[in-house]
Amino acid sequence: MAIALPRGTPLDDLRFANSFAALGDGFSERRMPAGIPGARLVAFSPAAAALIDLRPGEEQSPEFAALASGNALVAGMEPVAALYGGHQFGVWAGQLGDGRALLLGEVAGEAGPWELQLKGGGVTAFSRFADGRAVVRSTIREFLASEAMHHLGVPTTRALAMAAGDEPVLRERVERAATVIRMAPSFVRFGSFEIFHYRKQHAELRTLADYVIDRFYPECGAGDERYARFFTAVVERTAALMARWQAVGFAHGVMNTDNFSILGLTLDYGPYGFLETYEPGFICNHSDEAGRYAFDRQPTIGLWNCYALAEALSSLIAKGELEAGLARFEPVYRATFMALLRAKLGLATQRDDDADLGLEAFRLLAARRIDWTNFWRALSHSDAAATALLGADESSRSWFAAYAARVAAEPGDDAARRAGMRATNPKYVLRNWVAQEAIEACEAGDDSVVHALYDVVRAPFDEHAEREAWTQQAPAKYAGLSVSCSS
Repeated sequence: MAIALPRGTPLDDLRFANSFAALGDGFSERRMPAGIPGARLVAFSPAAAALIDLRPGEEQSPEFAALASGNALVAGMEPVAALYGGHQFGVWAGQLGDGRALLLGEVAGEAGPWELQLKGGGVTAFSRFADGRAVVRSTIREFLASEAMHHLGVPTTRALAMAAGDEPVLRERVERAATVIRMAPSFVRFGSFEIFHYRKQHAELRTLADYVIDRFYPECGAGDERYARFFTAVVERTAALMARWQAVGFAHGVMNTDNFSILGLTLDYGPYGFLETYEPGFICNHSDEAGRYAFDRQPTIGLWNCYALAEALSSLIAKGELEAGLARFEPVYRATFMALLRAKLGLATQRDDDADLGLEAFRLLAARRIDWTNFWRALSHSDAAATALLGADESSRSWFAAYAARVAAEPGDDAARRAGMRATNPKYVLRNWVAQEAIEACEAGDDSVVHALYDVVRAPFDEHAEREAWTQQAPAKYAGLSVSCSS
């Protein structure tokens, strides 16, 4: 059980509150974390720490390692596990909730309050026969993906630190327990509203809506009309998030409504994957046997989830206003994706046929099974580099000729344009096989690969010539690598 750190520790500068816990017992369960024995700090994000004004060097203290592993709490923390429900693979699953996560509290930084959540801190009232633990494998994946997505420009929860310990945990095999402290302005989900709707607890639903709007959507104003404005804003943020996922080739393996942030953040990194070979129907989660969350279905599922949220808010918002909000999804998605596509192509101006240029590129990439990230990065250097990947047959020559004609209408010189493309098209994404290298090293007691990979994913547009191998598709050793909901 976690102990309270005494006054005078290096973490005393952090001042905690917990506005979500203040909503009352109907929204969460108070629960102390169960720390992991033999814990060591594996990884730390200075960029995330800066958001809460954690002083440089404090992460090196034993007290910080105790906090990151769930063995200690800072004064002011009031840990709670949140209640929520959700649609899982399209089916209403009823009550879910934080089964292995505890909201420790929120700390104010220059950019506003950030909630700190400990994942892997033991059993809660919502664990549903599970052990409440996370393992080294899943925790490394969450830590690295959170920070990688942020540095790719995708809205996401953040990861402050992760720790690993000695406690054995049974998954498909016996693994070791680990914890991660993740951060977000709020961890409220679509499913947080759904549970009260399906229980017909309309007063609690209104209370939660008021809480979220007052803290995170103040631009929605006052009065009952603000609920419709709030819903529309959530739809628009979700649509933009789906477009950003598509542009970087990211696939979320469990797009359930309990894994969708009410703030439009990427939430809950379980099974996920970045495209290597461009396959529109890429399925990153081997538990997703029907391909519900395949890469090319993500925008549609994002909209489906917004429909589920609309149903949950139907006691607050009239049907016509909900329909108007839902109608915003497609235009926002299209506008956001086209802006991102033009940036990937190095186009500063807009033409109606830009979508056709992009669609033909996608068709060629799929037909020739070209690496998504590497093609766009090669194009950022030169047409010749991209041709070396795509091939120089008639179809490719036709596309490059159309692209060259389109680029000829652009202002500025080509060198500056290509430099802008290299600042848009990353050289590195978090490939599953590279993450697995870091996992295997960490499980053997070597954290250096995690550190090296973190340094790369937090600067994904840089060359990192010494890590060139991490730009390649999986070697034979990892050719059959797959991830599941236990990941």
